[in-house]
Amino acid sequence: MYATRALRMAPTMRMMRLPKEDQSAHTISQRLRKLKQIPAELIPLGVVVAFAVFAAGYSTTRKFWVDKNLRLARQNRKADPTEDGEHH
Repeated sequence: MYATRALRMAPTMRMMRLPKEDQSAHTISQRLRKLKQIPAELIPLGVVVAFAVFAAGYSTTRKFWVDKNLRLARQNRKADPTEDGEHH
């Protein structure tokens, strides 16, 4: 049985002529040079978003760590229905 043209995964001429990507930098210094191409208007936005993500992570972690009223595990297992009660 021969493979059909659609199933044979050979690159076409159109795919072979594609130029190399501009993002093919491999070293850290080359990637840092790419940061200069970011528009200046986006840098404050990035700082604000980074701070918001940090603050959300900090406050969530602090809430789980400090709040003693937060129920993290099931309590009073004797009052839970076992076999004769409701099952969810």
